[in-house]
Amino acid sequence: MSTSYQIVEQNELHFVTFQIIHWIDIFTRQLYRDIVIDNLRFCQQNKGLEIYAFVIMSNHIHLILRSPDNKLSNIIRDFKSFTSKKIITAIHEITESRKKWLINLFELKTKKHQRNDQFQVWTHDNHAEILYQNQFIDQKVRYIHNNPVRAGIVIHPEDYLYSSARSYAGFEGVLEIIPIINSIEKKPFMRTLR
Repeated sequence: MSTSYQIVEQNELHFVTFQIIHWIDIFTRQLYRDIVIDNLRFCQQNKGLEIYAFVIMSNHIHLILRSPDNKLSNIIRDFKSFTSKKIITAIHEITESRKKWLINLFELKTKKHQRNDQFQVWTHDNHAEILYQNQFIDQKVRYIHNNPVRAGIVIHPEDYLYSSARSYAGFEGVLEIIPIINSIEKKPFMRTLR
Protein backbone atom coordinates (compact mmCIF):
# COMPACT_ATOMS: atom_id res chain seq x y z
CA MET A 1 0.00 0.00 0.00
CA SER A 2 1.25 3.47 -0.86
CA THR A 3 2.16 5.71 2.06
CA SER A 4 1.74 8.97 0.15
CA TYR A 5 -1.73 9.63 1.56
CA GLN A 6 -1.57 7.82 4.90
CA ILE A 7 -2.43 9.72 8.05
CA VAL A 8 0.84 10.04 9.93
CA GLU A 9 0.13 13.04 12.16
CA GLN A 10 -3.06 11.68 13.70
CA ASN A 11 -4.17 14.79 15.59
CA GLU A 12 -3.63 17.38 12.86
CA LEU A 13 -6.10 18.93 10.44
CA HIS A 14 -6.65 16.85 7.26
CA PHE A 15 -8.47 17.08 3.98
CA VAL A 16 -9.83 13.60 3.18
CA THR A 17 -11.82 12.02 0.40
CA PHE A 18 -13.84 8.83 0.84
CA GLN A 19 -15.09 7.27 -2.37
CA ILE A 20 -17.49 4.45 -3.12
CA ILE A 21 -15.94 1.53 -5.01
CA HIS A 22 -16.17 1.81 -8.80
CA TRP A 23 -17.47 5.37 -8.30
CA ILE A 24 -21.00 3.96 -7.83
CA ASP A 25 -23.55 6.75 -7.44
CA ILE A 26 -24.97 5.47 -4.14
CA PHE A 27 -25.60 8.91 -2.64
CA THR A 28 -28.21 9.82 -5.21
CA ARG A 29 -30.58 8.42 -2.58
CA GLN A 30 -31.26 10.56 0.49
CA LEU A 31 -31.40 7.51 2.77
CA TYR A 32 -27.73 6.70 2.12
CA ARG A 33 -26.65 10.34 2.54
CA ASP A 34 -28.49 10.42 5.87
CA ILE A 35 -26.65 7.28 7.03
CA VAL A 36 -23.40 9.16 6.46
CA ILE A 37 -24.64 12.30 8.24
CA ASP A 38 -25.94 10.31 11.22
CA ASN A 39 -22.63 8.51 11.65
CA LEU A 40 -20.55 11.67 11.25
CA ARG A 41 -22.70 13.19 13.99
CA PHE A 42 -22.10 10.10 16.16
CA CYS A 43 -18.33 10.42 15.62
CA GLN A 44 -18.51 14.08 16.62
CA GLN A 45 -20.45 13.35 19.80
CA ASN A 46 -18.73 10.14 20.88
CA LYS A 47 -15.27 10.00 19.32
CA GLY A 48 -14.14 13.62 19.41
CA LEU A 49 -14.21 14.12 15.64
CA GLU A 50 -14.07 17.78 14.63
CA ILE A 51 -15.54 18.58 11.20
CA TYR A 52 -14.69 21.93 9.59
CA ALA A 53 -16.09 21.43 6.08
CA PHE A 54 -17.79 18.63 4.15
CA VAL A 55 -19.75 17.74 1.06
CA ILE A 56 -21.50 14.51 0.11
CA MET A 57 -21.51 14.04 -3.65
CA SER A 58 -23.13 11.17 -5.59
CA ASN A 59 -20.22 8.75 -5.13
CA HIS A 60 -17.70 10.40 -2.81
CA ILE A 61 -17.33 12.62 0.23
CA HIS A 62 -14.82 15.39 0.94
CA LEU A 63 -14.13 16.54 4.49
CA ILE A 64 -11.80 18.75 6.45
CA LEU A 65 -11.48 17.22 9.88
CA ARG A 66 -9.29 16.36 12.78
CA SER A 67 -9.38 14.53 16.08
CA PRO A 68 -7.29 16.17 18.80
CA ASP A 69 -7.81 13.35 21.31
CA ASN A 70 -8.12 10.14 19.27
CA LYS A 71 -6.38 8.57 16.30
CA LEU A 72 -8.04 9.99 13.19
CA SER A 73 -7.33 6.84 11.18
CA ASN A 74 -9.20 4.73 13.77
CA ILE A 75 -12.24 7.02 13.60
CA ILE A 76 -12.22 6.87 9.81
CA ARG A 77 -11.89 3.06 9.88
CA ASP A 78 -14.85 2.76 12.27
CA PHE A 79 -16.90 5.27 10.27
CA LYS A 80 -16.36 3.39 7.01
CA SER A 81 -17.06 0.01 8.60
CA PHE A 82 -20.26 1.12 10.29
CA THR A 83 -21.65 3.06 7.32
CA SER A 84 -20.85 0.15 4.98
CA LYS A 85 -22.94 -2.21 7.10
CA LYS A 86 -25.78 0.32 7.40
CA ILE A 87 -25.81 0.95 3.63
CA ILE A 88 -25.85 -2.79 2.85
CA THR A 89 -28.69 -3.31 5.35
CA ALA A 90 -30.64 -0.41 3.84
CA ILE A 91 -30.18 -1.77 0.31
CA HIS A 92 -31.72 -5.07 1.46
CA GLU A 93 -34.58 -3.45 3.41
CA ILE A 94 -35.85 -0.73 1.09
CA THR A 95 -37.26 -0.84 -2.40
CA GLU A 96 -34.00 -0.35 -4.24
CA SER A 97 -34.22 -0.70 -8.01
CA ARG A 98 -30.47 -1.34 -8.19
CA LYS A 99 -30.39 -3.88 -5.34
CA LYS A 100 -29.01 -6.91 -7.20
CA TRP A 101 -26.48 -4.86 -9.16
CA LEU A 102 -25.23 -3.00 -6.05
CA ILE A 103 -24.94 -6.12 -3.90
CA ASN A 104 -23.11 -7.99 -6.68
CA LEU A 105 -20.55 -5.18 -7.05
CA PHE A 106 -20.05 -4.82 -3.30
CA GLU A 107 -19.60 -8.61 -2.95
CA LEU A 108 -17.33 -8.95 -5.99
CA LYS A 109 -14.92 -6.35 -4.63
CA THR A 110 -14.31 -8.44 -1.47
CA LYS A 111 -12.77 -11.23 -3.52
CA LYS A 112 -9.90 -8.91 -4.47
CA HIS A 113 -8.89 -7.89 -0.92
CA GLN A 114 -8.12 -10.15 2.03
CA ARG A 115 -9.14 -7.58 4.64
CA ASN A 116 -12.76 -7.45 3.46
CA ASP A 117 -15.47 -9.51 5.08
CA GLN A 118 -18.57 -9.91 2.91
CA PHE A 119 -18.92 -6.53 1.24
CA GLN A 120 -16.77 -3.57 0.34
CA VAL A 121 -18.59 -0.26 -0.08
CA TRP A 122 -15.76 2.27 0.34
CA THR A 123 -12.34 2.19 -1.28
CA HIS A 124 -9.48 1.67 1.17
CA ASP A 125 -7.76 4.94 0.26
CA ASN A 126 -8.71 8.13 2.10
CA HIS A 127 -6.56 10.49 0.04
CA ALA A 128 -5.61 12.26 3.29
CA GLU A 129 -3.68 15.51 3.00
CA ILE A 130 -2.47 17.35 6.08
CA LEU A 131 -3.40 21.04 6.12
CA TYR A 132 -0.95 23.53 7.62
CA GLN A 133 -1.23 26.85 5.82
CA ASN A 134 -4.24 29.17 5.74
CA GLN A 135 -4.01 29.57 1.98
CA PHE A 136 -4.16 25.79 1.47
CA ILE A 137 -7.01 25.45 3.99
CA ASP A 138 -9.02 28.19 2.26
CA GLN A 139 -8.39 26.53 -1.11
CA LYS A 140 -9.71 23.18 0.16
CA VAL A 141 -12.80 24.76 1.76
CA ARG A 142 -13.62 26.49 -1.55
CA TYR A 143 -12.98 23.24 -3.43
CA ILE A 144 -15.35 21.32 -1.13
CA HIS A 145 -18.10 23.95 -1.28
CA ASN A 146 -17.91 24.40 -5.04
CA ASN A 147 -18.10 20.67 -5.81
CA PRO A 148 -21.92 20.67 -6.30
CA VAL A 149 -21.63 23.83 -8.44
CA ARG A 150 -18.99 22.24 -10.69
CA ALA A 151 -21.19 19.13 -10.95
CA GLY A 152 -24.13 21.26 -12.13
CA ILE A 153 -26.34 20.33 -9.18
CA VAL A 154 -26.79 23.88 -7.85
CA ILE A 155 -25.89 27.40 -8.91
CA HIS A 156 -24.74 28.59 -5.47
CA PRO A 157 -22.76 26.41 -3.02
CA GLU A 158 -25.06 27.23 -0.10
CA ASP A 159 -28.06 25.82 -2.01
CA TYR A 160 -26.73 22.27 -1.67
CA LEU A 161 -28.18 20.70 1.49
CA TYR A 162 -25.45 18.09 2.04
CA SER A 163 -22.60 20.55 2.35
CA SER A 164 -21.13 22.78 5.03
CA ALA A 165 -21.41 25.69 2.57
CA ARG A 166 -24.85 26.30 4.09
CA SER A 167 -23.35 26.82 7.56
CA TYR A 168 -20.62 29.09 6.20
CA ALA A 169 -23.33 31.18 4.49
CA GLY A 170 -25.29 31.51 7.75
CA PHE A 171 -28.01 28.93 7.00
CA GLU A 172 -28.91 25.87 9.02
CA GLY A 173 -27.12 22.75 7.79
CA VAL A 174 -27.70 19.03 8.17
CA LEU A 175 -24.56 18.69 10.30
CA GLU A 176 -22.95 21.04 12.80
CA ILE A 177 -19.45 22.07 11.84
CA ILE A 178 -16.70 24.21 13.29
CA PRO A 179 -16.27 27.13 10.89
CA ILE A 180 -12.71 27.84 9.90
CA ILE A 181 -11.62 31.43 10.47
CA ASN A 182 -10.30 32.28 7.05
CA SER A 183 -6.97 33.84 6.33
CA ILE A 184 -8.53 37.22 5.50
CA GLU A 185 -8.69 37.82 9.25
CA LYS A 186 -4.93 37.18 9.36
CA LYS A 187 -5.24 34.74 12.26
CA PRO A 188 -3.14 31.60 12.02
CA PHE A 189 -5.50 28.65 11.76
CA MET A 190 -3.74 26.40 14.24
CA ARG A 191 -3.78 29.13 16.88
CA THR A 192 -7.57 29.40 16.57
CA LEU A 193 -7.95 25.71 17.40
CA ARG A 194 -5.85 25.57 20.55
